[in-house]
Amino acid sequence: MSPTAAGLLQVGILVAALAAAYRPLGDYMARVFRAEKHSKLELAIYRVGRIDPDTEQKWSTYAYGVLGFSFVSVVLLYVLQRIQAVLPFNFGRGNVEPGMAFNTAISFVTNTNWQSYVPETVMGHTVQMIGLTVQNFVSAAVGLAVAVALVRGFVRHQTDRLGNFWVDLVRGTIRILLPLAFVFAIVLIALGVTMSLKSGVSVDGQVVANAPVASQEAIKELGTNGGGVLNANSAHPFENPNEWSNLLEIFLLLVIPVALTRTFGQLVGEKKQGYVLLGVMGLIWSAMLAVIWIAEENGLRPLEGKELRFGIPSSALFANSTTSTSTGAVNSLHDSFTGLGGGGTLLNMLFGEMTPGGVGTGLYSILVMAIIAMFLAGLMVGRTPEYLGKKLGRKEVTAAAVSILAMPTVLLIGAGIAAILPSTQGALNNPGSHGLSEILYAYASASNNNGSAFAGITVTSDWFQSSLALCMLFGRLIPIIAVLALAGSLAAQKKVPVTAGTLPTTGPLFATLLSGGIVLVAALTFVPALALGPIAEALL
Repeated sequence: MSPTAAGLLQVGILVAALAAAYRPLGDYMARVFRAEKHSKLELAIYRVGRIDPDTEQKWSTYAYGVLGFSFVSVVLLYVLQRIQAVLPFNFGRGNVEPGMAFNTAISFVTNTNWQSYVPETVMGHTVQMIGLTVQNFVSAAVGLAVAVALVRGFVRHQTDRLGNFWVDLVRGTIRILLPLAFVFAIVLIALGVTMSLKSGVSVDGQVVANAPVASQEAIKELGTNGGGVLNANSAHPFENPNEWSNLLEIFLLLVIPVALTRTFGQLVGEKKQGYVLLGVMGLIWSAMLAVIWIAEENGLRPLEGKELRFGIPSSALFANSTTSTSTGAVNSLHDSFTGLGGGGTLLNMLFGEMTPGGVGTGLYSILVMAIIAMFLAGLMVGRTPEYLGKKLGRKEVTAAAVSILAMPTVLLIGAGIAAILPSTQGALNNPGSHGLSEILYAYASASNNNGSAFAGITVTSDWFQSSLALCMLFGRLIPIIAVLALAGSLAAQKKVPVTAGTLPTTGPLFATLLSGGIVLVAALTFVPALALGPIAEALL
């Protein structure tokens, strides 16, 4: 079988697996967030936290919960790294240096998992398991909670209540992420992923770093986190030993964002609404896969940067999926991709990572873009825009615009300053257009909470540690606050009846508007930067 045929077979198996999981997982998540009863374990957690699970919150209180939880998480994770030397299983690895600890704490709390350190020489197992892995679960659960709060804004009428953040956080963690991660960790072990509390294993007289990889790997992909226990990430044979583990990891990083469109359709009471979002996500994901795959197949050095065990098709499939979600895990070196191939991975992030995006973040991001698309459609036909029975006025559009513009703002400011700093030249491995692509990629990855890197740029200086950390923080929290404000405004409205003039949002016209809106916003915002970076490199 030719590599192309094998690659197409992999894509077919992946799509079939996602289709098989779509309905049961999507329906299950809908039941989780609609359930009125609490489990005994959940009630115990609420008692310890002095939480009344039956009290619902206004959007502002819900947002305070997200901000407060994120702040405490950053502080605790920072402190844990700074005292690593006295913790068990540190293997002589001392306290993490302040700037790196600050960057890492924000990175994992924001679901970015950007790593400015070498994991096997910097982080001990205790910090990895108690600190970083816990954030892999709860940061993904925060995204789920915010997405569900926005959906409630569409479903509810004339109320100022969006649910309870703490209940949504606990349910997303305990009922969805933990069970799935447990099962797939066992599957990964069966496929050859290592699981050990030792710091290394002797291979032919050399000590190769080891760790409790499988348990971390499952939630790394499932929660669209992406931070590797080992520096080579999913290119390392301990994290990703063979083609089957590679395909499973791609499935894991896509399955929850994809199934959430089914959850959305169930929660709003119209499954077709979820199908049209899924169709838009799938269309752009497929188009970008074709771009990256073809670019790499026709490159001057087609195997450079690709993991030789997997080849071009699997490398392109993984690269496309990890950058179109907010995962950031890699099984190949994006910095060595062709100008067009590397530009494709960058463009995936610049779309806002809503195709299908991260756990929760992909759903609420594409819903925000749907509101923008419907607003523009309403202006074109001279009608008050509405979506899912809610009018889209000044408050709603302002909140949507803030959410959409936050990422480009912090990205371009950060990248622009970095590009003109004299010290940046010494941090780049490549000059010219590829060097600019390295800068753009780093700040796009941070601002979109992706976490992958071109790896051709050294980001250990105080400037990069702090500026990238702020991009991660603002790129995560500003859209969340705007989305929750939007949800509160929608929930306070009456439901608008469907009339003959209502634009249907379940057909090809709306799908075209939404797809065009995603591409148009990215094009208008980033084409000048892309023209100087990956496009210029591709034309050389």
